[in-house]
Amino acid sequence: MSTLNVWEPRITEFDKIYDEAVKAYGDRPPVGLFRKAYDGAIIAVSYAEILLSRALREYGPDQEIGYPDTAYYLPVITALSGEKVTKLGELPPILNRIRSQIKQPLTFENARLAGEATLYAAEIIEVLHYLDKDEPKVEPWTGFLTDPVLRRYGIKLVDWTIPGQAVILGRAKTSKHAKQIVDELMSKGMMIFLSDEIIEQLLEEDVKMGIDYICFPVGNFTQVVHAVNYALRAGLAFGGIQPGRRAEQRDYQRRRVRAFVLHLGEIDEVKVAAEFGAIFLGFPVITDQELDEELPDWYVSHPDYDDLVKFAMELRGIKLTAIEIPIPLNYGPAFEGETIRKEDMYCEFGGGRSPAFELVRMVGLDEVEDEKVELIGPDIDQLEPGKAHPLGIVVDIYGRKMQKDFEGVLERRIHYFINYAEGLWHVAQRDMAWLRVAKDAIAKGFRARHWGDLLVAKFKAEFPAIVDRVQVTIITDEELVKERLQMARQIYAERDARMKGLTDDAVDEFYSCVLCQSFAPNHVCVVTPERVGLCGAVSWLDAKASYEINPTGPNQPIPKGECLDEVKGRWKTVDEYVYKASNRNIDGVCLYTLLEMPMTSCGCFEAIMALLPEANGVIITTRESSRLMTPVGMTFSTLAGMVGGGVQTPGFMGIGRSYVVSRKFIAADGGLARVVWMPKELKEFLGEELRKRANELGLGEDFVDKIADETVGTSIEEILPFLEQKGHPALSMEPLM
Repeated sequence: MSTLNVWEPRITEFDKIYDEAVKAYGDRPPVGLFRKAYDGAIIAVSYAEILLSRALREYGPDQEIGYPDTAYYLPVITALSGEKVTKLGELPPILNRIRSQIKQPLTFENARLAGEATLYAAEIIEVLHYLDKDEPKVEPWTGFLTDPVLRRYGIKLVDWTIPGQAVILGRAKTSKHAKQIVDELMSKGMMIFLSDEIIEQLLEEDVKMGIDYICFPVGNFTQVVHAVNYALRAGLAFGGIQPGRRAEQRDYQRRRVRAFVLHLGEIDEVKVAAEFGAIFLGFPVITDQELDEELPDWYVSHPDYDDLVKFAMELRGIKLTAIEIPIPLNYGPAFEGETIRKEDMYCEFGGGRSPAFELVRMVGLDEVEDEKVELIGPDIDQLEPGKAHPLGIVVDIYGRKMQKDFEGVLERRIHYFINYAEGLWHVAQRDMAWLRVAKDAIAKGFRARHWGDLLVAKFKAEFPAIVDRVQVTIITDEELVKERLQMARQIYAERDARMKGLTDDAVDEFYSCVLCQSFAPNHVCVVTPERVGLCGAVSWLDAKASYEINPTGPNQPIPKGECLDEVKGRWKTVDEYVYKASNRNIDGVCLYTLLEMPMTSCGCFEAIMALLPEANGVIITTRESSRLMTPVGMTFSTLAGMVGGGVQTPGFMGIGRSYVVSRKFIAADGGLARVVWMPKELKEFLGEELRKRANELGLGEDFVDKIADETVGTSIEEILPFLEQKGHPALSMEPLM
């Protein structure tokens, strides 16, 4: 049975309606790409009109419409026109307006306008499918990608960690050719959107697809628009572009979202029209079909599959620095989110199931043999399958500019380096590290020493300024793992003591982080010993290390200088730096308050704080709980739309999760005692550290139990009686407002 029989949303009724739209337009023979774009746009808009008329008759103009879990309404329309559509009756005037821009003569500019109209029509068609509950319900089809997926990968797309976006529609010559193309794109770290028959071709070849693989099979026909509305939301969320700034959005897409379209197989009018919508946004189209005429740089033919991906990337201006990873596995960010389930696992290490650790050490020149990888103990293929085994990974680094403070920074990179390999899985760090190796990886020849080969290559490639020589020791001998584990724990303890001794008061400088300015131009993070960057990934030591590694990079020292307000955490030099670095948009920042000149947010925050006046406190919600309603009446995604993009919003702020247990956590506003609600997941994540911090503040052993979570309620009416019953201290503190 065909896999598509599980979900066939374009069969029967909608196919008939599409045929009616084609007949209503007439059977004109297309001539040239511009003619196809013109004809296809009329067919698409006619199709949308038929579906919309039927929906209005069935549901009425006041029927609410929208995609699931997004703060951007219908993103194509929101981004390009600024209209925030929420009801069915708001669509007819929009559809009438965009129909008027489908016009002759058949020119490049008019073809692009017809393409824009097709994007509008496709967005309307798709939201009507959601209204009719005719959307993907089974994996791997994704349909519309929600805002949590945008937050997860959109940042990497616009800062070029993910080098670009490939949109593939149609059908490859064979299923093996389809696999060839997608495998190559994955190996280069590209984000991939798939539409039409190629999805079934890839299923036939058992290609891994889905959200975790950054390879999104959005569906068939007009569902390709979900690739476009994802890119446009990236501009809204991370580019700080206001809805309706059409020219700015197009410019951002051309500059920052390095996308291209691969059209495989037969060319039809509607696909060409949609592709001119992509061209309208600055994305070229490459087809495997012969063309009577090409549009140089924009719509071109390249039938050779052997270098199709290379050709497309060159056309879009995507250039990769080649780093050879000497392992028998595909490698790239497409595999970072890969999950290896127990039934697919060859064996595992650590995670509380067996002793395991990983350690980076700074060593002297005579203590390291460059690029040496040593295995002590049995190799992976000699271990009993399906079981947990001991593991130690020791990375010894010599560098003339290496410092002890950099050890932990580099050690945390082991997680990312290993996770980028297909068939390898890694979570946590230090002596809590948990690794799995897939059966497929072993079948392809992966062995224990390849961990070392991978780490040697990546450390030398990623940190050339401080890493001169690298040696890796892989230990699978149980007795030696236990022995070296004690040594590693002693080093961890020394590092922790060093970090705990670092306070905002004890250092002479803070650090900036403007890494996210590529997508939030006015955002500036100020990182201090007691306030981690809002992404949660940049500590003060990390920023210090980054500056040492790259003195002209995104992390710059900010001398503390004159203190303007010790309680609120305001320094003259910090204000001056923030004003200049925010393109003169932000006058300054108070580091220890939520209520006055709070730090800006870009979009990659781990958590969001929001004022809850009715409880005289604040709530915190997290990306992991993004679908959960909060007592302020907004989900994480909605709040993110308010505070992201580099704006300063008193009463709202993006933060790193660990900041909650900091001594300086909104100290000017009352600190931890102000927290009245957070997701249960965050309580569990902070764990004992949260209770310990509450005790240090004199809030009592049971304070954490006084903080409401979703098990109590998600509205102020539900949680307020609980807070009163528990005697939460925020209720008796000085009013915040």
